Amino acid sequence: MTILVTGATGRVGRNVVQQLVQRGADVRVLSRDPAKAAFPAGVEVVKGDLLDLDSLRAAFSGIKSLFLLNAVTGDEFTQALITLNIARESGVDRVVYLSVIHADRFVNVPHFAVKFGAERMLEQMGFGATILRPSYFIDNDLTIKDVIVNHGVYPMPIGSKGLAMVDARDIGEVAAIELIRREQAPGKLPSETINLVGPDTLSGPDVAAIWSDVLGRPIAYGGDDPAAFEQNLASFMPKWMAYEMRLMAERFVSDGMIPGNGDVARLTKMLGRPLHAYRDFATEIAAAAKTA
Repeated sequence: MTILVTGATGRVGRNVVQQLVQRGADVRVLSRDPAKAAFPAGVEVVKGDLLDLDSLRAAFSGIKSLFLLNAVTGDEFTQALITLNIARESGVDRVVYLSVIHADRFVNVPHFAVKFGAERMLEQMGFGATILRPSYFIDNDLTIKDVIVNHGVYPMPIGSKGLAMVDARDIGEVAAIELIRREQAPGKLPSETINLVGPDTLSGPDVAAIWSDVLGRPIAYGGDDPAAFEQNLASFMPKWMAYEMRLMAERFVSDGMIPGNGDVARLTKMLGRPLHAYRDFATEIAAAAKTA
């Protein structure tokens, strides 16, 4: 049978597709622009999006397992509701859903609340689901690497409580493992939730110290100022989204993103290898900067 992947052109989605293909799964992806969707040979691409009912129904034809990833948009919850309704209508009963860690606690942050709502919908609608709850993505910091390297500042206001930052490759691999486990099961499996975290829980000063070490010069932490963070983001993204990012940063500062007992050991056992660490990411960026 074929597994349907949404959000397949992003950092996480591409890793999910790659991992599924490596494991011999048949994969179908839903893409707004198939011409720009460069996937491994054999991946089937269906043109459409999560609010296009006709394309959704076509994408779900013959499918029983779904990887659902919703981007942070103003209509994210509507997309999730529509997709899950069409999925159930089409006979899908096995889902791996990309939520976010502490979705049940950080409910003042819109996309956290949306994801917690989708989690409840999966439960109430009777899907057999794996809820993946990732922490802050290590890969997010690709967007600020030039600020770090060229201006000597780590600008993300992530606070002192610590974030258990996770690599998109680890997210993709765990998602693929769960999709195949559910796809190959003779029947619907019980639902479960997995926190996706990295091996280290890092504060803002911790991350700045890593960059200082790998670059061989001082890198300062920009401090805990979510309001200034919002102001900067609002210069190049919609103001509602900049405000949402501020609300998330405020929770970074007040609460952190802390793994539960046993999360790291559970993921390490699932993957059969150590988790990717932030230091490895920073070391690769630093090596490329020095070469340039």
